[in-house]
Amino acid sequence: MTFSKPDTARLFRSLHTPEAPLALANAWDVASARVIEAAGAPAIATTSAGVAWSLGAPDGDRLARDRALDVVARIVAAVSVPVTADIEGGYAEHAAGVAGTVAGVLDAGAVGINIEDGTRPPAELAERVAVARRQSADLFINARVDTYLFGLGDPGTRLEETLARAHRYLDAGADGVFVPGVTDPETVAALADAVPAPLNVMAAPGAPTVAELGRLGVSRVSLGSGVAQSAYAAARRAALDLYADGGCSSLADALPFPELNGLLHEGR
Repeated sequence: MTFSKPDTARLFRSLHTPEAPLALANAWDVASARVIEAAGAPAIATTSAGVAWSLGAPDGDRLARDRALDVVARIVAAVSVPVTADIEGGYAEHAAGVAGTVAGVLDAGAVGINIEDGTRPPAELAERVAVARRQSADLFINARVDTYLFGLGDPGTRLEETLARAHRYLDAGADGVFVPGVTDPETVAALADAVPAPLNVMAAPGAPTVAELGRLGVSRVSLGSGVAQSAYAAARRAALDLYADGGCSSLADALPFPELNGLLHEGR
């Protein structure tokens, strides 16, 4: 399958560079995507957790594929920058089913995917990556390695296990490697030095800046579900203020109504 806008796919691929890492504040619906785009984002990435939460489902391959893809299509239609979709483990029970998910992503107009191993055997994710690769030569496949995020395996050999998985996924057809859960400079630099593809890490409070991560060899920096978590934290703060003392001081930093409403003008 080919993209209707191949230039968009090439643009997205070109944004992965340590000289100016691709910074992604992950969105979960049209409004969040438009807010992020208006802030200057060169691309939009979805967060599977945020999408699932917004639709009343927990994260972890629990959301129905068609509901997730509907959100991706709505976001693509609403923004003018490239969109990459977080598809968790592929929204499929078996590897073969990933083909249908990727076809839906391409139909929606997205130019990239994140696909994760989680607690699956590495061989299974490699097969899922290979299935995704066969659907499109242009799609940017970002393979997520969850060894650090989930604390998998022996801490003493975690770096070696991470690199073994990364190389396996690249051999299966991945374009980039995403290692969330690690931001210490020494480990990040070791990963960047040993992964022969764009390295993606997930930023968190206390992590190096995007520029500092770029100097370590990182080509892509994501916020993951952090933005959605912060938005829901704001909702909780407002509710606690209201129900505790009847106040609403936490709304002082809210986006002005006309500004937010204007980002969602009809016909976008």
